[in-house]
Parts: sequence; C-alpha cells; structure tokens
Amino acid sequence: MAANRNLHQAKSNKKDEFYTQLVDIENELRHYTEHFRGAVVYCNCDDPRVSNFFHYFAYNFRVLGLKKLITTCYKNQQMDMFSQHDAEKAIWLEYDGTENETGVPAVEDIGIHYLQGDGDFRSAECIELLKQADIVVTNPPFSLFREYVAQLIEYDKQFLVIGNKNAITYKELFPIIKDNGLWVGVTSMSRDMLFDLPEEYAQELRETKKEGSAYKVVNGVVKGRSQSMWFTNLDHKKRHEELILYKRYSPDEYPKYDNYDAINVDKTKEIPFDYDGVMGVPISFLDRHNPDQFEIVGATQRGCHDDLPDTRKYDDYWEVRQDGTKTGSSGSKTNENANLVGNDGRKNYFINSEGRIIQSAYQRIFIRRRRGA
Repeated sequence: MAANRNLHQAKSNKKDEFYTQLVDIENELRHYTEHFRGAVVYCNCDDPRVSNFFHYFAYNFRVLGLKKLITTCYKNQQMDMFSQHDAEKAIWLEYDGTENETGVPAVEDIGIHYLQGDGDFRSAECIELLKQADIVVTNPPFSLFREYVAQLIEYDKQFLVIGNKNAITYKELFPIIKDNGLWVGVTSMSRDMLFDLPEEYAQELRETKKEGSAYKVVNGVVKGRSQSMWFTNLDHKKRHEELILYKRYSPDEYPKYDNYDAINVDKTKEIPFDYDGVMGVPISFLDRHNPDQFEIVGATQRGCHDDLPDTRKYDDYWEVRQDGTKTGSSGSKTNENANLVGNDGRKNYFINSEGRIIQSAYQRIFIRRRRGA
C-alpha cells in the first residue's frame, strides 16, 4: 500500500508529468546504435500510443536491429498523452517489428495485454517483464528516481534514462557514479531540455512563473523547462575523449579548502595538468569525465565523501549577508560544503567570534588525475 501511495504522489507531482520530446530522444539515442542490435528494449513508464520513446523504437525497429520492444505504463490505457492515470486497468504491449504502411505500428499491430495490477514499475508483473529486457530506456518519475535506478542496478540491467541533475549527488546514486557504474549521457548537461506539458499545467506556468526559467514558448506552444539530463551505463565514445589540460598549478590560483585536503578548481577546463592531489571541481565536470584520465574520489554531499573526510566543522560560526546583517543561520549550514577562507564580496559568508571568515564554494566533486594520464 505504501508503494502505491508513493506512486500516486509521484503522479500528482507536476514535474512527473513532463513528456520527452522526440528530438531529444533522437539526438541522444543515435549514439548507442551498436548496443541496441539484437536487444530487447523495455520502456516501463510509457503509454506506447503516445510515448515518443515507443515511437522512436517502433519506427526504427529494423534499422536498430531490435529483437523486441516492450512497454508498460502506470494504470492508463487512454489514448491521451495527458490523461490523469485514472483508468481501471494498466496495460503492457509487446512489439516484434510487424510491418505496416507508415513504419509505426498501429494499435492492432501491437497487441494489448492487461496487467492484473496498476503498472507500478516495482510490481511483480512489471519486474517479470524487466527480467526479459536487455536495455531499459525511458523518462521515469523524477520523484521516484532513487528507487527506479536502484531497481535497475539490482536486476543488473543496462539503461538510458532521464533524471534531474540534482540526482548526481543523491547519496544513493553518487557511489554508483563514483564506482563507474553510472555516468552522463552524450547530450551536454548544459543543454536545455524542454518537455511537452498538460495544457492545465502549461497555463499555470504562464500565470505563476517566469518565461525562460520554468518554461519556454516554442512556436506558440508552452514547453516545460527542467534541470534534466541523461543517465546511462551504456558506453559511448564521448566518455573516452581526453580532456586537454593546459594550466599549471599555483597555490594562489588554486587555493586549498579550509575543511578538505583538496584544492579548488572553478572551471573544468582549468584543471591543472601538473597537480597530483585531490581537486574539487564543478558538477558539470561529469560532462567531460574520462574514467581513464580521472578518478572520482567523492563529493560535497553528506555520505558521499567517506574517502575524503571533512576536517573541520563550523557550528560556532554564523551566516552573514554582504551588508553585514545576520541571516539567523548557524555555521552548521555549511558543514561538509567545500569552504574557502575569505570573503569574495558577492555571496553570504560565515564568521566566528574571533572574526575568522569562510565562504562555501558551489557544490563540488572531488577528483584525482590517474597516474600516467
């Protein structure tokens, strides 16, 4: 019952109602064609008659050389992308490449099967379908992303899925990234991903949010904007491209953190080529991470830096704005962040009774160059 309640809550989460554009699917999946040949692909969060994931795989079934395509979705068999998931029965469909005039299977070509349950990806029925799959590709509910990826790892599945960028530092996911069990897809993390929206939510965004932040208007249509990216364990060429390093290390340009045995690097392109110790880099580094060139040591997130423990706490500090007024927060707020001594004059800082000042850098991933790289 708890699992079902959680899934109902996820479906009421508006960001779980973002629908992936075909162009974004095409731009990413074209880099993995060798992985799909002879594979059973499972899209387990997709109504096949409206899902662009199903459209892509069905249309390219023979080009990709797929063996089988299976889709399931949470309790909804209405042919409406933005239905409210209130249908009586969940369905699953299986496609084996049946020919038709358009290249995309009609409903009668697919063969509808009704599930006994509600189509929850964690249900016994859906897990049995998951066991048949070689590769899972979909846009799962962001609010259930931890559980979703955990299930894929448990059943040793290859996958290519969309998730929120914040998922990188989830304590449940980061260790998998650190151990090279999960990495960033080919599409740049900095690229805007836009999503189709239910009309009601699109109108709400227009009325309550700022254009360019929460949404964009494309050819008169409101598209949801989300901090989203591709996560995968399918290898791709970009992952093995060498990052060319050109800057030399100097203590002035690369200060050491106050609470970690590591230096601060503000931009991935400025990683020094002659520093062998641990470095704190922006999360966007993962876009260029080559596991043959760098080792990931940890991250500034609770539970993500056991191999690089923080060496100082700030419970006796308090947070101050640049105008000198206190925010009311204690220094414990910045414990385990990557902190630098000093005040850059731009953002809030922390100070103790002795006048010692530190500031938090943005969230950091700790890396080390591999020997010989």
